[in-house]
Amino acid sequence: MSKNKFDLPKLLTIKQAAEILNVHAETLRRWDKDGKLKAVRINKRGDRRYDPNKIKIFLNKKKK
Repeated sequence: MSKNKFDLPKLLTIKQAAEILNVHAETLRRWDKDGKLKAVRINKRGDRRYDPNKIKIFLNKKKK
């Protein structure tokens, strides 16, 4: 991941998203399940990836 946490790739891993949001990966899994911050599922295992734009929107909502 780049040094600037707002210079983001197209999709973030759960670890990257958790680092940006300053939460545990388990919290992101719970938020995905509850619909608070939905993840994109990839591959047969169903690995979660997060859209950086959705994370920015989520952060902006938290600030208000």
